[in-house]
Order: sequence, then structure tokens, then C-alpha cells
Amino acid sequence: MARTFDLKDNSVVVIVGSGAGGGTLANELAQKGINVVCLEAGPRLTLADIVNDNDTMFARLSWLDKRIGTGDLNASLPLWVCKTVGGTTVHWAAAALRFQEHEFKGRTTYGDIQGATLLDWPLTLADLAPFYDKAEDKMGVTGTHDIPRLPGNNNYKVMAAGAKRVGYKEFHTGNMAINSQPRDGRPACHQIGFCMEGCAIGAKWSTLYTEIPKAEATGHFELRPNSMALHVNHDANGLVTGVVYADKDGNHHEQKARAVCIAGNSVETPRLLLNSASSKFPDGLANSSGQVGRNFMRHMSGTVYAMMPGRVNFERGTQMAGIIKDEARFDPKRGFAGGYEIETLPGFGLEGLATNLVPGAWGRDYADILEMYDHFAGMWLVGEDLPQAANGVTLHPTEKDQYGLPVPVVHFSDHPNDIAMRNHAHTAGAAIYQSLGAKQVFKLPPFSSTHNMGTCRQSANPRDGVCNSYGQSHDIPNLFISDGSQFTTSGAENPTLTIVALAIRQSGYIADHLNKRE
Repeated sequence: MARTFDLKDNSVVVIVGSGAGGGTLANELAQKGINVVCLEAGPRLTLADIVNDNDTMFARLSWLDKRIGTGDLNASLPLWVCKTVGGTTVHWAAAALRFQEHEFKGRTTYGDIQGATLLDWPLTLADLAPFYDKAEDKMGVTGTHDIPRLPGNNNYKVMAAGAKRVGYKEFHTGNMAINSQPRDGRPACHQIGFCMEGCAIGAKWSTLYTEIPKAEATGHFELRPNSMALHVNHDANGLVTGVVYADKDGNHHEQKARAVCIAGNSVETPRLLLNSASSKFPDGLANSSGQVGRNFMRHMSGTVYAMMPGRVNFERGTQMAGIIKDEARFDPKRGFAGGYEIETLPGFGLEGLATNLVPGAWGRDYADILEMYDHFAGMWLVGEDLPQAANGVTLHPTEKDQYGLPVPVVHFSDHPNDIAMRNHAHTAGAAIYQSLGAKQVFKLPPFSSTHNMGTCRQSANPRDGVCNSYGQSHDIPNLFISDGSQFTTSGAENPTLTIVALAIRQSGYIADHLNKRE
């Protein structure tokens, strides 16, 4: 049963954020008998609150507190992440892919690339493999552990036919954390086609209705929704002692803690550390390296839509259950380091397609195109982008939010490697549809960033990053980074599976040290 802990109880582990990292870590620790308080900035929804409507769920899920995007980012909505219990696992498309071995060794594999701050991870695929196994089993990832893959919708069938025609070899309906058969008390996918609006039947894995309820059932866990973390406190020895947060009425409280784990995503995690500056840590917590907020990565991305000669109805069926993996390899002969995945993508309704296909377009010719909506097929291109020192999160010098905190400024500019990869990917994606007689092809730039990584990266040497291979900050031994902020490089793969695997690995490390009273 759910439990309530006293604010002065300094035996608890406080976790900030309840998404893929925080929600998973909370359940893993609670299952080990460790008391956990989880602070979540957003409200707790139920399955009944999830409706199959794009606009309604965007408003209901999205983190819409003011953020300022600069560089190549959308100025008013630089990121599309969620402010709700379960975090972005409520919204995500559920592609669950492992990093490749070479992607843990970016600096060694790609060499010294001008303008990039490449670094090898302080762990390897072999180190993470057993935790990938556990994550895939926990999440019910199709194509692993003898779990059947999902059926292919028409959008996938078009992409697969084109892939075969142009010579690709590795394509299927993906490794998806969506039930292809009943599992873990949740139903199989009904192919409704609104995965990214939240799964109304719970077939998709989300910490909202998997990890959080399981943690509550242990009696070692308390969830506090509508609780925005403001500041992390520490003692004279530099150990963290608690988290100050604002409740839904704006009242401030401090929850004492034995350890603090921050899983607020790649903007809120460094923002909290920077906002926790003190006389002992004048540049922010865990920031002796100066790396907090730096090396933000969002993946190289882009979209290709095509008007096909026949009806597709690409909105029907699981939205991203379709992948071509051939281009994810490391092959610098293509003119760029790293690789990319090609994944199915619908149009998000006629309004969504009309808004994005040719932004600002109007008139009879454009209406004629949109009237062919049921003939469209679509794909998303997602690849490794390189860390850069200037890409990251800083605090606005004057503008404050509703909590009185400086508004975060998120900067991202493409590296030339990103541009070369996107050009290659756009051409490759178009060729798939053109091989099938596409009437017209549209190449779109990136949407607001959804795969947000870096800003508190892992490093072997404390001078190069913020935390070690367990997410433990180099500067403060009882302060942990527990989300995608700790990624050293981005890989080509959707990041959630790796976040969950790292959280499982981190839970064992934390539990071991707590049990030894270290």
C-alpha cells in the first residue's frame, strides 16, 4: 500500500521525476526494501484521462512552462516533453532499441571531429547487456524474450516494400514496448493509432501504470504529484540533505533525504543543479567540471512524407511499429560519423499534416494535396548527433517562471555532421517511396526535440563530465543523475530502453551502498 513519509525523515531516497528513469528507479529501490519519496512536477492521470485526440492530449500532457529555445530550436517550444506522472513514457512511441557496441566508444570510433566534444562512455555494451535484458523483460519489448512482434500496418507495409526494392535487408515492425499479446496484467495492442497521445488501454509500457503502482504496493514508496523541485540542499561536508519543492498551492516544503536522484529530463535536471548553487558550490551542484548543462543532444531527425499511388490510411495501427536498421551502421564512407534509423510515422491528423507538410502554405493546390491524406505514407529519420560544448541549458539572467526560478534557455545548433546525415537520410527515405511510384515527396526538418540527452554526462575522468558510470555525481557521492541527462553520446537509437537499463543498474549500486551504510 502507498505510504506517507515525514518531511524530516532523512532515511528516504528522494527521486525527482517519475518518468523512464525516475519511475523505474523508484520501483527497483522500493522492491529492494528501500524507502523512496518521488517528487513529480505534474499531475497524476488515469487511463480514463487519456483520450484519442491529438490536441486534447498535447495540452494535457505537455510541459508548457516557459522555456526559451535558441539556435535551431523552436523558440517557444524547444522540447516536447511531458509534465505528468510517468513523464514522457505516457507520450513516447515505445520504440525500445539497444545501443550498438561502437556507440559507447564515440571518441575512439569516430576520432577527433572538429567542433564536437566526443567522449567514450565509462561503460560498455557488455556492462549494460544484462540490464538491457532486464529492461526488455520488464517492458515487454517485442522481438525479445520470445515476445512476438506487432503486426505491420499499411504504413509499415509501404515502407517495407520500398525498403526491399532499394536493397535494404534489416527491416521489421521493431522492438516495441507495446504488448503484442496480453502481458503483465495489461492487454494486447488494439491498433488504435494514438500511441503518442497516451495509450488509453495501457498496452504500451509507461511508468504511470506499471512501475509506480508496483512501487506503491511494496509499502516503501510515496508519490507526490504536483510537486516542483526548486532546490537541493547540502550540509557543511558537501553531502546533499534534502530537496525543497513547491506543492500545488505554491507552498514550499523540504523533504529530507539520505540520497537524492534527479530524473527531471535533460533540461530540468541541469536546471535544478544550477539553481542549487551555494557558497560551497558557486557554479551549481556537481559542477566542478563546468559540464552541467553542456553537451545537449536531441538526435539528428527529420521526416519524409509521400503521396502514394494508392490508399494507405497511415494513421491506422501502431504509430512507430516499423523500422529499417541498415543505415544505423558506422560507415564513414557515407560522409558522416554515426548512423540513423528509419521508423514509421503517421501524420497526427489532417491538421497536423497540413501545418507541417509545407508550413504556411495556402490555396487550391495545397488543398488538393491535403485531400489525398488517405494516400500518404510517412517515416521519421532518427540518428546520432554529436555532443557540442555550446549546445545546452543555461539560466535566463532576468526572466523568472511561476515558481520564481530563472527560465531555462536551451540552445542547439546542428553540427555539420548532423546536416550531412540528414541530407543522406532525406535522400534515402525519398528513394524508398519513389521506388514505389510516389506521386510527390515532402522532406521536413526536425520537430520540437523529443529525444533529449546529455547535459550531465557520464565520464571516466571527473574533469570531463558530471557523473560516473552509475550516474553517481563525481563531486557529491549521495547525489545521482538518473535520466537521459547522463548520456555521454546519443547513439542512433531511441533512448528510453537505455534510460531504463541504466536505472536498473543504478538501483543495485545505490542499494548496495545504502545497505553498507556508505
